[in-house]
Amino acid sequence: MNVIAFRPASRPRPLVSCAVVVLFLLTLPVTAFSEDDQSIDALRRMGKAFASIAGKTSPAVVGIKATKTIRGDSRRNSSGESNSPFDEDLFEYFFRRNMPRGNQQEPSKQLAQGSGFLVTADGYILTNNHLVGDADDVHVQLDDRRTLKAKVIGADPGTDVAVIKIDVKDEPYVELADSDSLEVGEWVIAIGNPFGLSHTVTAGIVSAKGRNDIGVASFEDFIQTDAAINFGNSGGPLLNLDGKAVGINTAIIGPGGNIGIGLAIPINMAKGIYEQLKENGKVVRGYLGVRPGDLDSGVGEFYGADSDKGAMVGEVMGGSPAEKAGIKTDDIILEVQGEPIGGANELINRVAMYKPGTEIELTVLRDGKRKTVTVTLGTRPDEETLISGRGSKTEEELGLSVQTLTPELAQRLDFEDLSGVVVTEVEAGSPADEKGIQPGDLITEVNRGTVRNLRQWNDAIKKASEKGKILLRIHGENGTRLVLITLDER
Repeated sequence: MNVIAFRPASRPRPLVSCAVVVLFLLTLPVTAFSEDDQSIDALRRMGKAFASIAGKTSPAVVGIKATKTIRGDSRRNSSGESNSPFDEDLFEYFFRRNMPRGNQQEPSKQLAQGSGFLVTADGYILTNNHLVGDADDVHVQLDDRRTLKAKVIGADPGTDVAVIKIDVKDEPYVELADSDSLEVGEWVIAIGNPFGLSHTVTAGIVSAKGRNDIGVASFEDFIQTDAAINFGNSGGPLLNLDGKAVGINTAIIGPGGNIGIGLAIPINMAKGIYEQLKENGKVVRGYLGVRPGDLDSGVGEFYGADSDKGAMVGEVMGGSPAEKAGIKTDDIILEVQGEPIGGANELINRVAMYKPGTEIELTVLRDGKRKTVTVTLGTRPDEETLISGRGSKTEEELGLSVQTLTPELAQRLDFEDLSGVVVTEVEAGSPADEKGIQPGDLITEVNRGTVRNLRQWNDAIKKASEKGKILLRIHGENGTRLVLITLDER
């Protein structure tokens, strides 16, 4: 603390000192208040920026209502719950789904509500497959409250991207950004219609990139954000501070409401899907024909690798492009077209983005030596044929079919804290039927190994079938139980 001595006013020098002191004292609080004002101004400018982005892009965000005819109990599991993303209304979704249901043999109309956004002035809209893919009828509500009938141009279950079209001209639309340049920590804004609340704006940051193995889609490379996302946000845009779309809001991780973990499809992935759907109404993908896996920690060094990055070839499909190119089991695929890959999921995504017939170069590690292999990609089979398991000989022997437990199914079947595969069909008189397995049961383990999705399930039952015995951990109406099926006994 400075101590200032005041002297008689008759002497000029102290007068100068007094003036300096007064100015000094007056400067202290002004500086402090100035710093506060600058901070408040910064926040105010940020708020204005968010408001500007919302004002610019909201007119291009639409509400979507999709209806589907549900015939009898064909889409319900043993407990009467629907496996469809469609529901009659909000009350039905959150409350009546927990009430006992009688037999519903009459066809009924069910409604799904979500979001989308215009990407062209003449009415092309990006949204989610799970919202409109199986719909009989789709209507779009614009910012000015107009409601228009939409045509489904195409839908891709593999990425959960869909394109619909309305008959308009000169409508505002959202520009598409380069999502590859997005960085963790950047501010992003989500706009959509959660719970039917039109044009809700929320803000947050990019929490992570490259999230996969979630079980929402076959090709996963999600942007994770803590911008609030709830039911009904599906299909809406995730925007950067330039007001351009970096993603399509798609899923929530958690018990069903926003807990700060939302997922969006990167817009760069959606761009290619959009172009194919717009041009052909469907998506065709390149196919390599291997079953890849990630390298566990420390495994790479046993194969002469410098790290555990890359995709280990666990199986080469007979007659596949990979087999024809000479790729072998236990090869480690390190690069695609000279670009490093981190793991199995990245390999699958990268290959799938090429068109069939494309010639690509793979860098593989075999017996500790790097090798370049040229592969002409084939056409990837449709997802149902490839991973649904219907073509699995072991599943045929068991007498059941399964699908990945999605967050939505987890909410409806009361499996929120679990992951695994849900039984969708059980063949009468099959080993599964004899053991009391029912549609709606959740399988979380095979031979004491955890399964979280279809890919892991297919790998696990193939290995288990070689032993002739399959031990399943099942969660169902009667709690958790272990079921042992001996295939030779059938």
